[in-house]
Amino acid sequence: MRKLRMLPIAVTVIISAASLFGGWTLYKEVAVASPLTKTLEELPGVVDAGKPKIGQSKLAITLQLSKEADLQEVYASASEQAGQSANGKALDISIVTEEDPLLEEIWQSALFDIAEAMETKTYSAIPATMENAVSARAGVSAETAMDNAHVYVTLRSEKGAKFIVLPRTPNQLGVWTNA
Repeated sequence: MRKLRMLPIAVTVIISAASLFGGWTLYKEVAVASPLTKTLEELPGVVDAGKPKIGQSKLAITLQLSKEADLQEVYASASEQAGQSANGKALDISIVTEEDPLLEEIWQSALFDIAEAMETKTYSAIPATMENAVSARAGVSAETAMDNAHVYVTLRSEKGAKFIVLPRTPNQLGVWTNA
């Protein structure tokens, strides 16, 4: 019986593992991440799209928006573009904004009422709450929008903008136990 030589076996295993995992990493970078980043950066209102993080069950992307961006439109377009690359993975879109103390103060002052409206599913109270919060501030405006999955809040001032995406859970119809 021939004696196995360990050096050629170890080299073969190392080369095979490197090509397998290196190939997978190269595929994720070249075929998924780079085209997705390029596509997201071409969306109107997107200043910068960070490199997507592709996990086992999640695709995470980070977007930096211009001050004039339409949050709902950008979010919907990004969800559509990233959804094509996600292959059934959960999609996590983060909006990055520069900190503006004035906008942060306004958001914090309205946060309790917004949280209450989200919890009680009275989404129609959100625009009035935001208008109340910015009414005393000159040069600050608030925009709100909603679709079937999210509530979008945009605060704008001369210095910048703050974009907030809140997850929406629609009411579920159920069966009463005594029916």
